[in-house]
Amino acid sequence: MSVLPTKQTFGERSRPFRWLLERELLRIYKLWTQTIIAPVVSSFLFILVFGLSLGDRIKAIDGVTYDVYIVPGLIAMAMVQSSFSNSSTSVFQARFDRYIHDILAAPMRTWEINLGMALGGVLRGLTIGILLLLASLFVVDVPVREPGFLILAVLVLLVMFSFFGVVVGLYAESFDHHQFVNNIILLPLTFLGGVFYSVNSLSPIWEAVTHANPIFYLVQTVRYGFLGRSDVDPWLALGVTTVMAIVALVWSSYLFATGKRLKA
Repeated sequence: MSVLPTKQTFGERSRPFRWLLERELLRIYKLWTQTIIAPVVSSFLFILVFGLSLGDRIKAIDGVTYDVYIVPGLIAMAMVQSSFSNSSTSVFQARFDRYIHDILAAPMRTWEINLGMALGGVLRGLTIGILLLLASLFVVDVPVREPGFLILAVLVLLVMFSFFGVVVGLYAESFDHHQFVNNIILLPLTFLGGVFYSVNSLSPIWEAVTHANPIFYLVQTVRYGFLGRSDVDPWLALGVTTVMAIVALVWSSYLFATGKRLKA
């Protein structure tokens, strides 16, 4: 007499995914001084050095004092770097240490593995962004003019760079590769993306160059959410960043679905 298989409950079906997510969170919060506190402190120092030290010497930008003006960009920069670094490092280590095979052998769909490894970057970036905002409130009065828009902007930012980190982690052949992307590509683009200045003060040539920088649109969406001001149409900026986030999501989903780079 055969025994019919019992139907799994949602909790049973989602157990492998929850295990993967818990592992990613443990990896972040077990080393919280390095993964959370260090990025918050380093970004907060930018507020102290550039905002408070130079704030009295730099004129207000769009009617906003300089120390307040730079805070949204610094929060965006911290979230970009942390979400990208977390996902890329996690995926690369899984491939390098070969425990990616254990994850692939678990009863999970490929999109669940992709999502589970990217969510660590999302949550780390969100944690750092919130803590940096709270820390900045002790020294500057940062308003939140458009909270709904800000939530959308932050969500798109975190999705984009968490899944982009997954892509880089899958392609990286060594630890230096994803560090190269972070330090040589993302960091300069972030600094040149209008974090510390308004592009309206640049010459026409450099203004055009800045508009070709994808990080510029991320900074503008976050700044508009906080200050209600942006160097470009905020909805255009949000549209550009949304397209980039979709590309990163589809790219990482394709790599997991086809199995490319997973066992390299």
